[in-house]
This record gives sequence, structure tokens and C-alpha cells, in this order.
Amino acid sequence: MHAFGFDLRPRAPRPLLTVDDYRRAARRRLPAMVREYIDGGADDLATLTANRAAFARWGFRPRVLTGHQSPDLATTVAGVDLDLPVLLAPVGLTGLAHWQGDVAAARAAERRGTRHVLSTASSWTIEEVAESTTRAHFFQLYPHSGDTATALMARAWNAGYRTMMVTVDYPVRGNREGERRTGMGPPPTLTPVQALRMCRHPTWTYQTLRHRRISARNLVEGGGVAAAVESVEIQERHLSQATLNWDDLTWLRDGWQGRLYVKGILTAQDAEKAVSCGMDGVVVSNHGGRQLDFAPAALDVLPEIVAAVPNTEVLLDGGVRRGSDVIKALALGARAVLIGRPYAYGLAVGAEDGVARVLDIFAEEIERTLALLGAPSVQALDPTWLRPHPTPLNAG
Repeated sequence: MHAFGFDLRPRAPRPLLTVDDYRRAARRRLPAMVREYIDGGADDLATLTANRAAFARWGFRPRVLTGHQSPDLATTVAGVDLDLPVLLAPVGLTGLAHWQGDVAAARAAERRGTRHVLSTASSWTIEEVAESTTRAHFFQLYPHSGDTATALMARAWNAGYRTMMVTVDYPVRGNREGERRTGMGPPPTLTPVQALRMCRHPTWTYQTLRHRRISARNLVEGGGVAAAVESVEIQERHLSQATLNWDDLTWLRDGWQGRLYVKGILTAQDAEKAVSCGMDGVVVSNHGGRQLDFAPAALDVLPEIVAAVPNTEVLLDGGVRRGSDVIKALALGARAVLIGRPYAYGLAVGAEDGVARVLDIFAEEIERTLALLGAPSVQALDPTWLRPHPTPLNAG
């Protein structure tokens, strides 16, 4: 229908083609406090920004007439065959993005031939996620309290988890000012103004109140607001790691029968120490820029860590938003990457299907970039496929 020369017909919704499309869609669906929890970082956001900017400092060296068809995306992490070199990183309180949270994420990972790393602070329990899936996923541990760590490890092992990632970059909580300004704490607070703003998102508010999946279910019972506050307080009291040391890592190695990775490594020296403690792998990570601001970008320190521990699986976590980012990380020595925020966007927009679609986007972009690059597989990638980018792009 036209009136005065204007087309009044409703526009078709904009297709969600990229991770950034899902980010914009997710931000429209979520209240400010949840947006800050998912998207925010520490202090001046320098490390958060650096994680993205690091990828722009690398360009490609394509090769033509290679005669390759259908590049192979398969790899192996922790002895598990994956169809895609992208795992879902541990994200706490995923129920804030969508009430189906960790269950939806793990199921989507299975559908796309990869694995989900379940957070200690998950919105569904270790047992609930295991019962809702058919594959053995991975578990992430905050190991401050010995008794808590022992109990969580036993629960994870009994539920069928055989690979564990120990996060070691959380001596205290980072200064996440955006979270503090919008009421995410610690402790979480809900003012009348914040409650009014939440009502602008009626679907999210209804699902949150009905399904009560906003607490860390491995740490507390119940999922309402009071349980959420209690779980955050428990995290601050029991999961911060100011006294954690290398002897504790050795103790964890002795207590865990499966594959063990240490997450939060940013120097070659610490990577070497981790391997000397018996770690099967290291995850190069700065906690998504949510802990120490002005820590190095994960990609920037990846090469030195790979060189320091040449016979150890090295994974990268931080700033991955494109399939081309995955290829750069793999070319610099990572076995695979982990994504956190991207799948949280997908979860907020479309629950399990949304997470699966985000993984599809990564798979499509990786395969297309490999074909344009002339590389036959992710296994063939090494630094010779890259060159320093002369004019780093604005990573946004």
C-alpha cells in the first residue's frame, strides 16, 4: 500500500548473516544489565578492544590453482574428534541470555559436531546438562576451595565429563564498571528504575520469572532472584583464587583422571610451568577482557606460547568473531578456538537454534575463507599462510 508516495508495507526482517548481526539482535532483546554482563569488560575496556584489534593486524597470503575442493574443517581436541575447530567457551549464568541456557548450548554444539565447556557457574547443573545430551562435553572449574573443587570434580566425572579446564586468572573479580552501573553487582541489585527498564523486554522478563534459571545451579538450589544473589556471593567468597598456586594445580592434576587444561595463560613461562604440572593443554585467554585491563590480547601472545610448549595442545579464547579469525588463530598454532559472547548472542536470539546458527556461520566462513585462501584443510594451516597487515583495520 502506498500513501503520499511512501511504501507503508512492513519491511522484511533483516537477515542475520554474521555474528555481529546476532549481537545487535541480542542487544535489542535483553535488558541493560544483561547486555553489560554479556558484552562488558574491565575498567577502560582496553583488553576487550585489543582482543579484536589483534586479528586485524594479520592478513592472508593466498595461493591459487591449488585444485582443492570442499576444505576439511575437522580437528581433534582432548582426543575428541570435532567437525569444527570451534568450541563453546564456559560462560556463567547463561540463563540470563535465555532460560534454556547451558542445555541449549550443549545440544547445539552436538548438532554441529563440536563440544560445549560447562561453567562452574552454569544455570543448569552438571547432571542436568549431562542428562540432556548424548556426548561427553567438557567441564570448567574455578578451583579455590579444596572441598568445593573436590565435590565438583566428582560430580563432573560421575556425570560423564572426561575433560576439564581449570580457570586460573580469577584471583579477584575484575572491575566491570558497566555491570556495576546497571545492577549486576556484586552483589546484584534491582532498583525500581531497573525493574521498569526490564519491563521493556516482556518476553525476557516473563521467561526469566517463569523458568527461574538466573542463578549458578551448581552452587545453590533454586533459580530466583534471591538464589541469584546468593550464588554471586558464593562465587565471590569461594571461587576467587587469590591464594591459588602451582602446587594447587599439581593437586588438581592428581585428582582428575581425564584430560586437564589450564585456562588463563598469557605468557610462555606460565605455559611451561603448566605443562610441568602435568597439564594436557593450555588455553590462551584473558577472560574476554573481563579481568585485568591492559593484559595482552590473546592472539598477540599465542605464537610465543605455542613455541614454548610445542608438544602440547594450545587453544585460544578471546575476540573471535569471524571464521577468518579462527583461521588466523590456527595458522599461528592454536589447535582450536573457544567462543563465548558469539554463542551467547545466538542463545539470546534463538535458544538452541540460535547457537546452532552461530556455529553454522563460523563453519561457512571458515570453509569459504579456506577455499579462497587455497588451503585444503585447517590441519594444513601454519604461519606461512599469513602476513602482517600493513594498515590494521578498525576492529570496532
